[in-house]
Formats: sequence, C-alpha cells, structure tokens
Amino acid sequence: MVARRVYDSERHAHFVTFSRYRRRTLLEHDQAKRIVIGHLGAKLTNRNGLCIGFVIMPDHVHALVWFPEIKQLSRFMNEWKSQSSAAIRKLYESRFPQYWSQVERTTVWQPRYDGFNVFSREKLEEKLTYLHLNPVRAGFVEKAIEWPYSSARWYEQHKSVGLPICWPPGME
Repeated sequence: MVARRVYDSERHAHFVTFSRYRRRTLLEHDQAKRIVIGHLGAKLTNRNGLCIGFVIMPDHVHALVWFPEIKQLSRFMNEWKSQSSAAIRKLYESRFPQYWSQVERTTVWQPRYDGFNVFSREKLEEKLTYLHLNPVRAGFVEKAIEWPYSSARWYEQHKSVGLPICWPPGME
C-alpha cells in the first residue's frame, strides 16, 4: 500500500474533504452538523488556525483551513474527526437510542481525508465557491446562503456561521 503524503511543510491554506463511514446517516440531524462545526472551531483555536470556509453536507465535509505553523494539518484532522465522532456517538446514544442500537458502533468518519494545498488567492476563491455551491448542486437549497451549515452567509451577508471566518495573511 502506498503511503499518502500530506504536503504541510509550507504555510499554505488547505482544502480538506472527508466523508461519513459506510454511508451512515449520522449527519442527517442538525445537531450533528452543529457538532462538526463546533469541533472545527475549537480545534482551530487550539492550534491558532484559521477557518477560511466550510460546508457540512449530510454525507461529507469540506473545509478551507490555514495554520501559522507548518506540520499541523494531520494532527488537526485527526483531532477534529476523532472528537467530533465521539460527540456524535454520544448524541445518538442519548437522543436516538433505538436507531443507535441498530448501527455498527465503530466510527462516524472514513479513516482518511483528502487534502489539497492552496497557495494562490485565485485557487482559494475557486475552492470557496466550489464548497459553498455543494448544497445547491445537491438540490437542498436554491442559493448557497440558504444552507445553514456553511460559511456562505458570512461571505455574502456577514452573518455569524458558528465560528470565526478569516483569510490567511498575505491572501486578503
């Protein structure tokens, strides 16, 4: 098996994507999506990172993040996925025990994530547009700002989206 390389030796922004495990419907409930957003904000704060943009879909997550120090991405992703997974499991155990009793209890997320280095403002804007339009392409909403689990409202209306949104230094 070929080891996946994470290029995190320069201070680039990172476009990351990860999916739910075995097509489980664990992100269908709004509270589960809010858990993912909350843990994104908390983990970024712990590492002095920035969230440039995000979208939480029922079956996957996209985020644009940046760190002031190199070699932060892998640890950040492991912590974000692990801790949000534990919180989502607790949610289902307490609020939806009948459903939870029928689910194989291993993990919420696929073990891997996809990462893409972003080192130009043009590419950053392209990725931001792509992630914001996910709910529109999926047919959930007509306009990106209508999807409550993304940073689109912050960009178009400067409304709170549950965590601070900020451009990385040098790309403002």
